[in-house]
Amino acid sequence: MDSKPVRRVVTGHDENGQAIIQEDGFVPRVQRIGGNIGPMFFEVWNTRETPVRIDRASGEPAEDGIVLAPPANGTRIRVLEIEPEGDKLESLTPEERKAHFAEIGAEDAVVADGTSERHAFMHRTETVDYGIILEGELVLIMDEGETTVRAGDIVVQRGTNHGWANRSDKPCRVAFILIDGKFDADLA
Repeated sequence: MDSKPVRRVVTGHDENGQAIIQEDGFVPRVQRIGGNIGPMFFEVWNTRETPVRIDRASGEPAEDGIVLAPPANGTRIRVLEIEPEGDKLESLTPEERKAHFAEIGAEDAVVADGTSERHAFMHRTETVDYGIILEGELVLIMDEGETTVRAGDIVVQRGTNHGWANRSDKPCRVAFILIDGKFDADLA
C-alpha cells in the first residue's frame, strides 16, 4: 500500500521576534516497523524537556531511527498508519513479537514472555498517550475488555497493557502524542 505523506508545519520567530512559518513540508522520518506486517511510522516531532525551551528557530532535536517512547521528561508526536491485519499476526512466535518492539527500542514493553492470547502486539509503556483516530477504525484491546474507536475518537492511554487491532478492511491512521511518565510503585 502506498501511504500518503504527513505534512508538518513548524512555526518560529524571526530576528525581530515576529511569528513566522519556519518549516512547511512532509515529515522527514518515515519508516515501516515490523516488515510487511507492521505499521508505518511518521515521526512528526519530539521534545527533550519540560517545560520546553522556546527559542527563535531551533529545529526538532535530532534522533537516530524510530523510538517508541518519548525522550525522558519529553514528548513525542507521531502518526501511525495501521493496515488491516487479517490473520497476519496469528503465527508470530514470542521471539518475533519481541523483535518487533526491539526494532523501536522497546523490547521491554512486551509484557512477560511475549505471549498474549488477547493480541500479538500487546505492550505497556511508562507514558501517557493521547491517541486521536484520524481515519478508519481500530480496536483497543486491554487485559480485560476491548472497544472500537473511529475517526474523531480520542483515547487517553495511561500506562496500561494494550494492543491495537485493525479488524476492518481499510487502513487506519492515528495520531499519538506520547508524554514521558513515571509509574507509581504499585504499578511498576
